[in-house]
Amino acid sequence: MKNSKLYTIDTINDFHTICGLPKPQHPLVSLVDYSQVEYQVDEEEIGWIQDLYFIGLKRDIQGKFRYGQKQYDFDEGLVCFVAPKQLIRVHIDQPAEDVKKPSGYLLAFHPDFLWNTSLAKTINNYDFFGYDVNEALFLSEKEEALLMGLFKGIEQEYQSGIDQFTQNIIIAQIEVLLNYCERFYQRQFITRKKSGHQVLERLEQALDACFANDDLINKGLPTAQQIAAQLHMTPNYLGSLLKSLTGQTTQQHIHNKLIEKAKEKLSTTALSVSEIAYELGFEHSQSFSKLFKSKTNFSPLEFRQAFN
Repeated sequence: MKNSKLYTIDTINDFHTICGLPKPQHPLVSLVDYSQVEYQVDEEEIGWIQDLYFIGLKRDIQGKFRYGQKQYDFDEGLVCFVAPKQLIRVHIDQPAEDVKKPSGYLLAFHPDFLWNTSLAKTINNYDFFGYDVNEALFLSEKEEALLMGLFKGIEQEYQSGIDQFTQNIIIAQIEVLLNYCERFYQRQFITRKKSGHQVLERLEQALDACFANDDLINKGLPTAQQIAAQLHMTPNYLGSLLKSLTGQTTQQHIHNKLIEKAKEKLSTTALSVSEIAYELGFEHSQSFSKLFKSKTNFSPLEFRQAFN
C-alpha cells in the first residue's frame, strides 16, 4: 500500500477539488452527491483535517471510512457527523462491476457560515458532532426521506441565488435538520434498549473495578472520559445514552458509585472521614464532605451517627 498523505481542507472549494467536483455554487455551504465523488489522489488511503462541519447520509459507499480510531463500512443507510479540526481517513477500494453504485449525500458547511446566527451559539449543544463512526445514526426509510427532503431544500436555496435572505433560510433548515437528528438519536436509544442495558451493566462493572482498586489514592477519581474509553465509546455518546436511559450523566453515575462506597466505609469501618476521603481519591476531605452532603443531605459524620 502506498503511504497515506495528509491533506488540509480549509474551504468548501478545497473539498470539491479533492473530490473531483465542479466549483461549489456557494462558498460556505454545499451538498455533495456521493455518486459523483472521484478522489483526485494517487494514494489508496486519503486522510485530511478539515475546517468544516460534515453531516453525511451514506449508503453503499465504496471504501472504508475512519474517524477517530474506528472504521466503518457504509453498506447501510446511516448518518454521521463530523466537527471541524477532526482527522478523517478513507481507504479507497476499486469498485467491482457487480457492486451497487454509491449513493447518499454529504452536507458541508464552514463555521464562518454560522457567524452572527443563533446556530453559532447552539451548535456545540449537539453532542453527536463528538460521536464516533460506530455510534452513527441509523434511519428508518421514513426518517431517511425526511432528512433527504431537508438536504434538498438547502441545496435548492443556495442554487436559486444568494441574497440577504439566503443565510438565514439555510441556517433555519440546518437547525431543523439537527433537531430531527436529535429526536432520531433518542428514538435509537429507546429502540436499542437491550444494547443500552448491556452498556449499563458494563458501566457498573467498570465503576466497581475502579472503586475496588486501591490505586484511587494515586490516580484520583475516575473521569467520564476514562470510563467512556473503557467502554470503547466517546464521552459524548456515553453521556447521551445514559441521559436517555437513566436521566443521569456519566459524572453523576461516578458520583453515585462513590457515595455507595463511602456509605459502605462509614458504616462498616472505623476509618476517619479524612482517611475515607483519601482512600476514595480526594486530596481534601472538605471536598469529599461537601459532595457527600449534596448527595445525601447528611455530612459523613451525621450519616455514620444515624446509621449506628
